[in-house]
Parts: sequence; structure tokens; C-alpha cells
Amino acid sequence: MGFKTNVMRILDKNKIDYKSHCYENSGAVSGTEVAKALGENPDQVFKTLVTKGKSGGFFVFMIPVAEELDLKKAAAAVNEKSVEMIKQKDLLKTTGYIHGGCSPIGMKKQFKTAIHLTAEKFDTIVFSAGKIGWQVELGLNDLKAVIDINTADIIV
Repeated sequence: MGFKTNVMRILDKNKIDYKSHCYENSGAVSGTEVAKALGENPDQVFKTLVTKGKSGGFFVFMIPVAEELDLKKAAAAVNEKSVEMIKQKDLLKTTGYIHGGCSPIGMKKQFKTAIHLTAEKFDTIVFSAGKIGWQVELGLNDLKAVIDINTADIIV
């Protein structure tokens, strides 16, 4: 495959094995539709959410696509008083990614990141490759080798 996203280049540079999945032209918009288009278990497909803390810092959370982020649990997971979702219009300037193509890998700046603890029960997890229509699949330990990420109970 000749096409590579920045996320794929970072994984290659770190010699991390991954699979890439394309769902372009599938009509999939939501995370659950993406999981279905890829024939993947929605519990194993994670969405990347960006929040801003009371202190002014940014935090990234990865949760299964069919789940909802619990803002109180999320704040506790990153030792913050409270967190709120950032506005969609601020996503690009904050992370370098657009809504629907946000990946925890390769953001403009590495923010403190937490993934829901269910990620530990799968051999691999699937998440955005940094471009709408593309996902990467790799093991949680491989993800931990590229970014600083911890697991926590962060869903409703």
C-alpha cells in the first residue's frame, strides 16, 4: 500500500507492527458505523476524545466507540479537578487533526492520555490512523511504546 498517514509513518519509524484498515466510501460516520464497516467488534474499536481541564491543560481519552466518556471519572484519571470536551472548531489547532480523524498518535503536542481499561482484554485495538477513512490496529503495549498512555475506568 503506497498511502501512509502520519500515524503510520510514526509506527513504522518506531518499528511497530500494525494493520491498517480503510473504510473510505463506506458511508460510515459514527464510530459504531466504522466498526461495522470494518467487521470489527465495537468494544475493540476506540474513539479519541480531547478535553480541556480546569487548569487549562489538554487531555486525551480513548474509549470504545459505542460508549460515552464520564467526565468526572476522566478528570480523576488525569488528576484534574474537572474536564470538558473541547469545541470541534478548536480540535485542529489544538491537535493537528480534524473531527473524525483524530488519533492519539502524532498530535501537535503529546497530551496526557488515558484509555478505557477494557483495552487490556484484547490482543489488538483499532483506532483512527489520523485521517477520516483510515484506522490502525495494534496491541495496547505497542501503543504504549509510542505514546505515554495509562488505563482507567473512564466511561459512563
